Amino acid sequence: MNRRVHFNVEKYEKLLNENLPATSSGLTLKRPDGIYLRTRNAYEQLCQTKGSQPIRREIISLQPYVVLFHGFVTQAEAKNIRKYAMPGLRRSVVASGMNQATAEYRISKSAWLKESAHEVVGKLDQRITLVTGLNVQPPYAEYLQVVNYGIGGHYEPHFDHATSDSSPLYRLKTGNRVATIMIYLSPVQAGGSTAFIYANFSVPVVQNAALFWWNLHKNGQGNVDTLHAGCPVIVGNKWVANKWVHEYEQEFRRRCSLNPEE
Repeated sequence: MNRRVHFNVEKYEKLLNENLPATSSGLTLKRPDGIYLRTRNAYEQLCQTKGSQPIRREIISLQPYVVLFHGFVTQAEAKNIRKYAMPGLRRSVVASGMNQATAEYRISKSAWLKESAHEVVGKLDQRITLVTGLNVQPPYAEYLQVVNYGIGGHYEPHFDHATSDSSPLYRLKTGNRVATIMIYLSPVQAGGSTAFIYANFSVPVVQNAALFWWNLHKNGQGNVDTLHAGCPVIVGNKWVANKWVHEYEQEFRRRCSLNPEE
């Protein structure tokens, strides 16, 4: 009902009829002259593509350093990982002296997936290296561990890194677990958060995201602030995939500090 709008429409329609668009046959495309933009080729190429979707990084905590990578896996990748792990699921174990054993404080089932057996695992390894800069190839990292927590499934407060020289983690002969990346493969309706006890915060399950933290200080000592727990699942079915990265081969990827206390 706006008279001015109608007037403008009529005006532009008249202009279009009076000035028909030129055909491409009479035009010669020419790039701008000048050498002021030395990156013109890359500039034009990137502007003509949609580009890739970056993984959004959310810093949860600085001490300990905990980061959440949103959209780390696709729905299809998560589904395939769950499917491949199903046949191998067994009751999860914990370190017990120099051996491993089941424990009431860890109620879940787990399986190990190798990169050589499943293409999707290799893609995840490449993605982990992309966002962390770490070498995650065995023996410098462990195989991907897939864990399923049903109703009531939980893992009471624990460290991912070894706290004893006799720990079976040292059998790889590549040092202690310097970092953890935990990928959420399913949603959880209630419960299932990851609680950092001494740091006094918890992270809820975020489907398809990945949680990363450093287990060790730069001087190689364990960071006590990484004491964490998998809270009981109240409603739902929690699936995660863990990748534990060891110290060796990370020396120039995560350098020591000049301060021996760090």
